Amino acid sequence: MASPDTLPPEIFKVLRRPLRLTRAGMVAERAVRTFWPLWSVVFVALAALMLGLQDLVRVEVVWAAGAVLGLAALAALIWGTRRFEMPTREGALARLDATMRGNPIQSALDTQAIGGSDAASLAVWRAHQARMRARLAEAKAVQPDLRVSRNDPFALRYVALLALFVALLFGSVLRVQSVSGMGPGGSALAAGPTWEGWMEPPGYTRLPTVYLNDITDAALSVPQGARITLRMYGEVGALSVRETVSGTPLPEEGNPETAQEFGVVQSGTLSIDGPGGRLWDVMMTPDAPPAVTREGEIETTYDGETSIPFAATDDHGVVAGTARITLALGEVERRYGLRIDPEPRAAIEVPLPMPISGDRHEFTETLIENFSEHPWANLPVTISLSVLDAADQSGESVPQVMTLPGRRFFDPMAAAIVEQRRALLWNRDNARDIAQILRAVSYEPDDIFRSAVHYLRLKTILRRMENFADRGMNDDQQAELATAMWDLALLLEDGNLDDARERLQRAQERLSEAMKNGASEQEIAELMQELREATDDYMRQLSAEQQREAEQNPESQTSQNQPGMQMTQSDLQAMMDRIQQLMEEGRMAEAQQALEELQQMMENMRVTQGQGQGQGSPGQQAMDGLAETLREQQGLSDQAFRDLQEQFNPGQQGQQPGQGQQQGQQQGQGQQQGQGQQQGQGQQQGQGSQGQQQGQGSQGQQGQQGQGGQSGQGGQSLQQDLAQRQRALRDELNNQRGNLPGQGTAEGDAAREALDRAEGAMEGAEEALRGNDLAEAIDRQSEAMEALREGMRNLGEAMAQEQQQNQGQQGTAEGTEPGQQSDPLGRSAGSNGQLGSEEGMLQGEDVYRRARELLDEIRRRSGEGERPDEELQYLERLLERF
Repeated sequence: MASPDTLPPEIFKVLRRPLRLTRAGMVAERAVRTFWPLWSVVFVALAALMLGLQDLVRVEVVWAAGAVLGLAALAALIWGTRRFEMPTREGALARLDATMRGNPIQSALDTQAIGGSDAASLAVWRAHQARMRARLAEAKAVQPDLRVSRNDPFALRYVALLALFVALLFGSVLRVQSVSGMGPGGSALAAGPTWEGWMEPPGYTRLPTVYLNDITDAALSVPQGARITLRMYGEVGALSVRETVSGTPLPEEGNPETAQEFGVVQSGTLSIDGPGGRLWDVMMTPDAPPAVTREGEIETTYDGETSIPFAATDDHGVVAGTARITLALGEVERRYGLRIDPEPRAAIEVPLPMPISGDRHEFTETLIENFSEHPWANLPVTISLSVLDAADQSGESVPQVMTLPGRRFFDPMAAAIVEQRRALLWNRDNARDIAQILRAVSYEPDDIFRSAVHYLRLKTILRRMENFADRGMNDDQQAELATAMWDLALLLEDGNLDDARERLQRAQERLSEAMKNGASEQEIAELMQELREATDDYMRQLSAEQQREAEQNPESQTSQNQPGMQMTQSDLQAMMDRIQQLMEEGRMAEAQQALEELQQMMENMRVTQGQGQGQGSPGQQAMDGLAETLREQQGLSDQAFRDLQEQFNPGQQGQQPGQGQQQGQQQGQGQQQGQGQQQGQGQQQGQGSQGQQQGQGSQGQQGQQGQGGQSGQGGQSLQQDLAQRQRALRDELNNQRGNLPGQGTAEGDAAREALDRAEGAMEGAEEALRGNDLAEAIDRQSEAMEALREGMRNLGEAMAQEQQQNQGQQGTAEGTEPGQQSDPLGRSAGSNGQLGSEEGMLQGEDVYRRARELLDEIRRRSGEGERPDEELQYLERLLERF
């Protein structure tokens, strides 16, 4: 190829700028690839100087490191110089030509070798030359390739670059000049002796480092434990240091060492004697020890969970804490199994909970533990709290004597076993006396134990205890017997949960005992929840038993149609809400009387079946079917919401207290679609309070079946399973629409239109579930439920109009007056026969408190920015609705 200097002017004018840029890029390529070790060494040296590493070591180390870096830089320079070759113009022209289509530069410079005398060939050659020269206008500079990965396979250049960036962020360019005064020919020596100093507070104080050269005040406030670093430059001995803050005696003439470092342990003076010296009065700020106190009252639930509130403070923050509990032997009433001396036992030490985030200078937390199984449960103990700060200083609270809370046992036999278990753990020498006492207590087992299995377990425990006592009981045998006695006591206390009547009686007895003993609000709330669950279980069992009797003896149904007081599930809940309100207000006498009345009513209650069972009107059957569909749709929506929570927060679904049972019921309802409809039409027609209670009983059974069915789906995904259930529910609704009464009326047409919207929303929910869009599916399910409720309201109005037109016909067929009927949701019909409720559905403080708690929880989660955007958008839509 021709030299660029011999290029024709018209070609050189076009290629001049791209050619220069291409050559400059080639120079940069070769410089980077040959001199990267040199600038890497320079970057490392600058980073070390900017970070002030030279001020932390001796002068000899600094110069040794400088010599090593200098030699490394010289070697890198020689290595790069030998390998660097300046690119030529011919090479730049060849690279530029290679990047263009058809190599137009070479073609423009070529000459015709043959055919020069042929006019046609010459014309073709000139056309080719013109086309190539026109293509030269497209020439662009070649981008240089600055990659050095082949020359630096270990990426050492990036290590040097990272060190430089760290120095730029955390160091200072001004600290580089400190190295100039470390040699005999330095500028500092020429200007005279000089010094530098820093005061570095302890890390836990979060205070900045102070440059002493900038402190002109004579008074210097320093936190306890701070480190002072001094560097003297110039002639050795020209500057000396005097200080009284480290507690270490110094010579009277001072310390002439060029590098000094000491800690501040007391107030005193710090002076640098010599040219440019300085004097400070150091006032040490002591680090106060932490403090901890017990705050408020200790609360204990009926199952022994103890809450101990405390408050802790420290000037720089508390690091950890411990609660230490020891037996107050002098306060123990030494009788029965506690008469002999106790066995040595280590103190109980429980770590105190610390705030996960936020300020630890002053906070209040609650220690929650359960000491029910400990041998000291329900005995006097001494509790003391201690906290520790970052300086390893500790603070303790005033020891207080209290009774170590434990689980409360209401069953007499369970309480006796727990008491003897404590005696066994007190001292194993009590084993023979314990066996004798328990044999005496259980002399008439038929009057004490509900099951022979419980008595056999006690006999086994007593037999093993006596054998161990004869052979010499060791620690493992003692622990084994204590565990067996505790398990038996729990079995006797809790009993068989399937026996609903005994469970209800126990719940009432526990609540009555708690009222007599002045239990806390938390314990009362838990016992009331237990009473509600036991009541629901008892009503379901009673309803199922009477239904079985009715199927076996149909003629006995006539004896149940006697006039008497009727109660619905809402009436029972209202009575229990009233009892809880009275207890929270401190009116225990009235609460006790109301509880006795409730107990008498439950004992005398007979759940009645409505007349005409299985022969309800078509309108009533349609209402029952729609009610069952609404409940199943609610179950599907709840399951989708739980899956959405699990998708964003695996293992933390955030269930609120009391939701577990309800979720299990609703999940089962969603899978029993066809069966629920048949039960609604065959069993719930014409029922009063029994219709509602039997419906709840069937929901509990369906919940168990639904969970089992869901767990056996095999490899099918949960979203596809929900989509199939949604499809089946939509098909069921489509079948129900064909049997709606009120055709031709405005209310009937409105009901069908609402159900059409519900079916469309269900179809949208099914598509969203198949597409794994849970948030969209939940919205569509909410629309479906709202449309179902509207359709049921319109259908109820249509049925009420039919009853008014046919007074005395269909109204008497149900066996009750219109005003005494109940809709499938358990609400009493109005005086005009319209389905609805003339009483407030939200009554009692519990309902409003629960609503506030749910709304606060939604607001709290919507304010957590770390949650996924899809979940935050869903929470915002919930807040817009409420």
